[in-house]
Amino acid sequence: MADYPGVTPAVIEDVFTEHYGRAVASLIRVFGDIGVAEDAVQDAFTAAVQRWPSDGLPPSPPGWIITTARNRAIDRLRRESSRADRHAEAALLHAEDEQVDSGAVHDDRLRLIFTCCHPALALNARVALTLRLLGGLTTAEIARAFLTSESTMAQRLVRAKGKIRDARIPYRVPGDTDLPDRLRAVLAVVYLIFTEGHTASSGSRLVREDLCGEAIRLGRLITELMPDEPEAHGLLALMLLTESRRAARTNPDGALVPLPEQDRTRWDRTLIAEGHIIVRECLRRNQPGPYQIQAAINAVHTDASDATATDWHQILHLYNQLAAIAPNPVVLLNRAVAVAEVDGPQAALTLLDNIDLANHHLFHAIRADLLRRLGRDTEAASAYDQAIDRTENLAEQTFLRSRRETLAATDQA
Repeated sequence: MADYPGVTPAVIEDVFTEHYGRAVASLIRVFGDIGVAEDAVQDAFTAAVQRWPSDGLPPSPPGWIITTARNRAIDRLRRESSRADRHAEAALLHAEDEQVDSGAVHDDRLRLIFTCCHPALALNARVALTLRLLGGLTTAEIARAFLTSESTMAQRLVRAKGKIRDARIPYRVPGDTDLPDRLRAVLAVVYLIFTEGHTASSGSRLVREDLCGEAIRLGRLITELMPDEPEAHGLLALMLLTESRRAARTNPDGALVPLPEQDRTRWDRTLIAEGHIIVRECLRRNQPGPYQIQAAINAVHTDASDATATDWHQILHLYNQLAAIAPNPVVLLNRAVAVAEVDGPQAALTLLDNIDLANHHLFHAIRADLLRRLGRDTEAASAYDQAIDRTENLAEQTFLRSRRETLAATDQA
């Protein structure tokens, strides 16, 4: 029996979720090798599972993880370097010159993003690798974000890490002249970290506040590094305006509350005001890009006093702009939602027939809602079932089941 019964595997898993990226970023600086850093942090968390239930939580769990990981890695590298493993020897020499400092991890995270977003790597590999290392997302979670198989994503990650090691890509923020070449991938990484935080792809919680906060922090740093890049400012505004609604997205029981039903008095007006200022600055620049347009859409939503006051015509106009410059299936799916409000659910349903997102739970959830509004309850129920089967987030599953049960209750009435 544990001496500290409160230190359960779930508690340690929460520490892992929140601090994995921080620890890996710090250890990469120390050892100069992504594989060594990842393995060391995994070893440290394994040790935590064995020791914390009996010893209790240390005063600084992330500091304990980083220090333990460093010591485990050094022991392992000493063994391997004695067998003439040149990579192990090089990593050990690097570690002897670097001291672990858990207070410097914020800069390490920014270095990690730019390392992973080197132009030598394919764009998808850059984004996926940073999500794995910085966001602590599992390979399965990243595969879902990219709508691909877990095995394909695992191979992509292995190749990317190998290329960074073999090409000796430096672990640093590049100079001013190199920043623009990496901007697109860096912004994509930060936004996907935020997206995973906003609606976790799996688990019992709807939101991962740690990832949302980290993405916004990184977004602010990037705008400081690149003050003349309008898309960096657009992304920051988009995240601030989306984050402003977080408190209203769940009820006291943790159940999901959709946007039209949210209590808007719970929205964070400080974040909204800051987001609106940035959107107006972007409009004055007149260099529209996908993040700026999405920020403008969210500005329209947060400008409405209630759901009925939402200017859906303006939102549809903005989605038309977005679809013209970034016509990906998710954009077209969101545009269909706006079409439903302007032209009715049948017009939106017709659009969905031409969108290839059959494996995406939101596609089926939106389709179910449109069918429900058209009175086609049997088809709506089937669509809800498909949506439920395609999400691993418990809060989303519970919400979708409640909507499906409402259909069943209506049929019985």
